[in-house]
Amino acid sequence: TWEHFFDWKRVDDEAEVGKVSLERALRGLLEPAKLLDYVENFTVFEAGRGGLIKKTAKNHQFLGVNRAIARLADLRESNEKERKRLGVFWHTQGSGKSLSMVFFTQKVLRKLKGNWSFVIVTDREELDDQISKTFKATGATAREDVRASSGEHLQELLRGNERYIFTLIQKFRNEPGKAYPPLSDRSDVIVITDEAHRSQYDIFALNMRNALPNAGFLGFTGTPLIKGDDERTREVFGEYVSVYDFARSIEDGATVPLYYENRIPEVQLTNQDLNRDLEALLESAELDEGQEKKLEREFGREYHIITREDRLEAIAKDVVAHFTGRGYRGKAMMVCIDKATAVRMYDKVRSRWKDEIARLKAALAQAKGDDREVLIARITVMEATDMAVIVSQGQNEVEELKKKSLDITPHRQRMLKDNLDERFKDENDPLRLVFVCAMWITGFDVPTCSTIYLDKPMRAHTLMQTIARANRVAPGKESGLIVDYVGIFRALQNALAIYAKPGERGGEPILDKSALVTALREALEDARTFAAGHGFSLEAIAKAQGFERLERINEAVEAILIRESEKKQYLAIAARVSRLFKAILPDPWANELAPLSVLVAYIAATIRAQTDPPDISSVMGDVEELLNDSIATEGYHIGPVSRPEALINLSEIDFEALQAKFAQSHKRTEAEKLRRLIEGKLAQMLQANSSRTDFAEKFQRLIEEYNAGSQNIEALFAELVKFARELTEEEKRGVAEGLTEEELALFDILTKPEPKLTKAEEAEAKKVCRELLDTLKREKLILDWREKQQARAGVIQTIKLSLRMLPPPFTRDVREEKQARAYAHVYDHYFGAGQSAYQPSAAG
Repeated sequence: TWEHFFDWKRVDDEAEVGKVSLERALRGLLEPAKLLDYVENFTVFEAGRGGLIKKTAKNHQFLGVNRAIARLADLRESNEKERKRLGVFWHTQGSGKSLSMVFFTQKVLRKLKGNWSFVIVTDREELDDQISKTFKATGATAREDVRASSGEHLQELLRGNERYIFTLIQKFRNEPGKAYPPLSDRSDVIVITDEAHRSQYDIFALNMRNALPNAGFLGFTGTPLIKGDDERTREVFGEYVSVYDFARSIEDGATVPLYYENRIPEVQLTNQDLNRDLEALLESAELDEGQEKKLEREFGREYHIITREDRLEAIAKDVVAHFTGRGYRGKAMMVCIDKATAVRMYDKVRSRWKDEIARLKAALAQAKGDDREVLIARITVMEATDMAVIVSQGQNEVEELKKKSLDITPHRQRMLKDNLDERFKDENDPLRLVFVCAMWITGFDVPTCSTIYLDKPMRAHTLMQTIARANRVAPGKESGLIVDYVGIFRALQNALAIYAKPGERGGEPILDKSALVTALREALEDARTFAAGHGFSLEAIAKAQGFERLERINEAVEAILIRESEKKQYLAIAARVSRLFKAILPDPWANELAPLSVLVAYIAATIRAQTDPPDISSVMGDVEELLNDSIATEGYHIGPVSRPEALINLSEIDFEALQAKFAQSHKRTEAEKLRRLIEGKLAQMLQANSSRTDFAEKFQRLIEEYNAGSQNIEALFAELVKFARELTEEEKRGVAEGLTEEELALFDILTKPEPKLTKAEEAEAKKVCRELLDTLKREKLILDWREKQQARAGVIQTIKLSLRMLPPPFTRDVREEKQARAYAHVYDHYFGAGQSAYQPSAAG
């Protein structure tokens, strides 16, 4: 789908300044050797819920993996120490590191000599699970027994000759007082670690090297190395082999920008209340029961401040207000200090949630008009929204939480039975808000997750990995938002200080939310400038009332429709305004910026309603959502946009009346309405009969001539009327020929452009068409016939035998060409078991 297309900005070196150009795309990807490499080594098919999904490498993955492959090949000739250090592969979170691992390992297996084995090492269960699932889904491995279940199992796997081994770093634990035993002296083993710099690796790196003394080590990370980590990490992995930082991924559209908002409650925690020892304890993302007790015992004052009831109540109230007031309604994660607080916050938010629904229902009883519709929509969403607690399982968790008057049992049952991770990833599932303390904050990709509520002291890599949960790309998602309740700004600044790439390149991965407001102001200024250049004023339209406002909007639409390029430019500006307005909600600045933001979107929706093809079931979705948001913010109203009518039978158009209306109204708007109707009808007719491409080409030429300035609007309208009448005649041709629409489509395939037939020969060809379709539908087009080789062969044979009955002008060569076209037509239009493209309700 369109959102998965991307620019190819760099040719050979990831340090190149990115630039979109045809030359770069041709040189960077379409040179024969590169294209073959891309198809062979950078294309995978992943098993998904809806079937196979083809995934291909993006520009940064192609360059980065090939750099790592080149380094591996070069280092095989180096000294023993250097040969083991394959480098650090820093590609920011959300840029596809797991797939890059798959591309790397698969290309090594195909292209470099050796009996290669790969040990993929992580330090968290959920990361191990996610990466092994990626390798399995793409077909790299199909086995579950290559995931080390214990230290003993790991040693057994390492002694063997497995192609892939997946393990937690903790399974390299050695017995007290004993060195870890060497398990394989092979030099064609590559250890790939995820987040190579974390403290766990420092502890167990020596054991890995003892176990695999001749292996090569390649470190993947989503965050850069931090001073203090550098030397230890470089000792094992070497220097950076590939760098793709946060700023570049945003520039390329691989991730969305992140924004920071301070919403610390009045019952607040100051920076002085926390100390580095507390942050260090929380650095290990998942606290075991002993660490949780230590947290309460040794950091009692700090823990009490974070978890005091009045503070949590204030945060719960704010979460409900913020979550329900957002513009882009993506998924959200509430990150709490520990398991007990996650459960407690769930209870408090649920309670506040019910109170808010009751308040809205009370307001609904008094509301009227648009306000009533907004309230109904908000109540519906809130009542449907599901929430869940996601925390790791502890041995004595039920008793420990019971002491705090909390019941984790129903939450644990859901976590074990309800497949919550897949539900949260599904953008259409009502599970929209989860409460976590460590799980899902690393290695868990949810593209529609747009908001992180942070109420847990964090620092360095753990902080950066957590906030990156909101940076994935999704349709309609302008940015991710980090809502800070605990005061992580100083820690965030410290973490950001190390985010410059080697050589001091790059930029900050997160900005204050005020930057979004500034961006919206700039987008609105672009809209004002565009309007002034086309003879209308947005402010004047906003100040007008009633019919005067609607007339001014119609005049603005007429001015914008002067050229197709002008229309596209305005719609692009309006789309950016809408996305930014949604992104800042809820925000006090929304009150000031709502009138113009909604007006810009409203004009764009009016244009789309007049000019888009008639299948416009969602054309008003964005503006209605924006209107709802703005009404909820300020009560700003604009009259309803008139929706375009459904697709009309062109033969029913009174062209004389249409021409009279054109002469006395907004001419460009009326011409666009007719163009839209023709475009929709033409698409429908082409779907039924692909031989009508000459009509499509003629229509395209007509529009291009107008856009090039060779016709004025009056001439365009006259040509459109003429063309519409020609389409009407074409639509009646089947009746004149004595054929149904589907029989006509097959007849046109057999007779256009050649051979020329007499009337008698045409009659024979029509008979063949009728009998062929009847035979196929009765005997051959069974359920799922397109997926069954034998059924497909039967269809081909039936077509071949039927075409032998055609009259003499159909020579053998002509029949073979017509047979191929006829089979392609049947394949595209007939789905089996009576379903076809000629039935509007058929599924294809």
